[in-house]
Amino acid sequence: MGKIRVILVTDGDRCAQHVVESIAGELGLRCISASAGNPTPISGEEIVRLIKQVPYDPVLVMFDDRGRRDKGQGEQAMEYVANHPDIEVLGAVAVASNTTGINGVEADACISGNGEVVEASVNKYGEVTEGDKPVINGDTVDVLNEVEVPVIIGIGDIGKMDKADSVSRGAPITRKAIEEILKRSGVSYGRKT
Repeated sequence: MGKIRVILVTDGDRCAQHVVESIAGELGLRCISASAGNPTPISGEEIVRLIKQVPYDPVLVMFDDRGRRDKGQGEQAMEYVANHPDIEVLGAVAVASNTTGINGVEADACISGNGEVVEASVNKYGEVTEGDKPVINGDTVDVLNEVEVPVIIGIGDIGKMDKADSVSRGAPITRKAIEEILKRSGVSYGRKT
C-alpha cells in the first residue's frame, strides 16, 4: 500500500468537527473524528494508527491547539503526522483565529467569506485583510511552516464566518477550501470504493 493521502485541518472544535464530517461524507473522503477536540485529545502516533485503518483516502484530519500560542498538543500531533513516512500530506486548511503573538503561515490562497478564492489574507470572519500576500494567523498554524505541505488554503473560522460557512448551508467555504486542495493536488475523489 502506498502512502495515505491526508489533508490537515487546523481547527477541531465541535462546530468544526461537525462541518468536516459532513463535508467528508459529501465528497467521499474519510475523516478522523477522534483527533477533533479542543485541544486535540490524542497523540500523533494514535492519529497515524487511526489513519492507517481507513478503507480509502484522502483523509481529513483535524488538529486544534485551543488558542495556545506555543506548540500545543494539536501542533505536536500535526507535526508527527505530517512527518510520518507512511503519510502524504496533500495540503492544509489553515484556519484563522484571534491569536496574537504568532508568526502565522503564508497560504497559497484564501477563500473569503463570500466564497471567492483570493490572493490575500482573511481573518476569522472570512473578511479579506490588507497585505501583499495571504497570511493566516491562527492558533494551530505556525507548525505548518515547519512541515512539508504542498498546498495551504486559508479560511476564517470553520462553520462560522458570520453564518457564511454554517453547516445548514453546507459549509461552502470550508468545502471549497478542501476542494481547492484536491484540485491543486490533482487528486480525483468522490468515488465510492
